[in-house]
Amino acid sequence: MKGRILSGMRPTGQLHLGHLVGALQNWVNMQNEYECFYMVADWHALMSEYNNSENISKFGVDNVIDWIACGVDPEKNTIFIQSAVPEHTELHMVLSCITPLGWLERCPTYKEQLKELEQKEINTYAFLGYPVLQTADIILYKANVVPVGEDQLPHLELAREIVRRFHFIFKREIFPEPAAKLTQAPRLLGLDSRKMSKSYGNYISLSEKPEDVRKKIMTMITDPARIKRTDKGHPDVCNVFSYYKIFAPEKSAGVEIACKEAQIGCTDCKKNLADIIISILQPVYEKRRKLTENPEKIHEILRNGADKARKIAIETMKEVRYTALGK
Repeated sequence: MKGRILSGMRPTGQLHLGHLVGALQNWVNMQNEYECFYMVADWHALMSEYNNSENISKFGVDNVIDWIACGVDPEKNTIFIQSAVPEHTELHMVLSCITPLGWLERCPTYKEQLKELEQKEINTYAFLGYPVLQTADIILYKANVVPVGEDQLPHLELAREIVRRFHFIFKREIFPEPAAKLTQAPRLLGLDSRKMSKSYGNYISLSEKPEDVRKKIMTMITDPARIKRTDKGHPDVCNVFSYYKIFAPEKSAGVEIACKEAQIGCTDCKKNLADIIISILQPVYEKRRKLTENPEKIHEILRNGADKARKIAIETMKEVRYTALGK
């Protein structure tokens, strides 16, 4: 039997190149190997966007269009919106009854996120408990595999601890302990060499028009020590070169030599990179255009996905209620 995977994204804005290389390419690769449930995590989005929540639904649909345009097949995967399956929040409540506060307070990214998103005022009960909702998301479908990067392993171990505590307290094992599927994702910095972030606006969205892609790439920071066209470059410190290594690895060796020997200037190098990125995004543009022309198709995919997900969720919650409440 195929393993079952649950993964999702928070609909807090447009998807960008970082999402493509960091998650979507892995989602596409996994869809033939696993039974995949891909979720628009709108309750998770509300935890940080409750003061600006009017766009969550719009971004959710737009994100799903990007998923499909990038190759996530709705015929092979279950694609749904988290809030369309109320059992997520019901199981979250049950798990919150048994999860010690100390486990959540020591979560390695909790204080990081508080500092990074301090303008969002996320020092809330819900945000402290977001790993509990994540655990509910996973085990509601009895997913036994979760795709994560190494930095997310502590989150998954916390989910495993919560599962073990549920089984210990209620004396009945009903959930698999989800295992990590380590995914490789290249580190893609923002156009200004900082962390790629929606709040910084330093990204290229998957729906960006070609002329805007070109304009944005022309603003990218290159080798700060290369002042004149005749100066020899240092590609190892150039963000533009890091994009070549990710998006055109077959050309990166030639670009590296040309830069070091001052055979190409930074302006021409960025123009060439823009052509590469535009060519990569061209099929995504075309698929997006067809999908946006038929919005009912997207809503049908989401309805069907929610129906399929909910059938499983309802059966899981029957077991949970019997185990925890004896009914």
